[in-house]
Amino acid sequence: MKHYIIDGNNLIGKVKRLSDLQNKDKQSAREQLVFLLQKIFAGKKIKISLHFDGYENTKLNLGKGKIIYSESKSADDKIKEQVSNSKNRREIVVVSSDNGIRNFAKVCGCSLMMSEEFYSEFMQKSQADEEESIINQMKKDVDEFKKLFDVDD
Repeated sequence: MKHYIIDGNNLIGKVKRLSDLQNKDKQSAREQLVFLLQKIFAGKKIKISLHFDGYENTKLNLGKGKIIYSESKSADDKIKEQVSNSKNRREIVVVSSDNGIRNFAKVCGCSLMMSEEFYSEFMQKSQADEEESIINQMKKDVDEFKKLFDVDD
């Protein structure tokens, strides 16, 4: 089973609306990222480890995995520690644009994804799918309205 190890602050920094939000309210940016990840990976057989620097503020729940706070260490060190302790590194995809983490993960045999690449591949696609779903629902509502009021095109 694929296991995504995500450098949370790095990913937030690469998504403009999350980065802007983080400048105002760090906790809200984290909550939005968790929400997006849950939507992206709903129904998929994967595991997620989402790493943040610092200490837990408000409890967040990531259904497909766990959220790891670095506490007094750096998130980079915690990510490296998790990769080192993993038994099946070939199933790991490390999501970060940080060269130190990427080089370490590469040497360990993990797959790599830049945060920007992850965003464009998963998060933007998820938003486009959601917009398409809303449009389709609106079309159904219009068709139902036409039937209800006996309106022809």
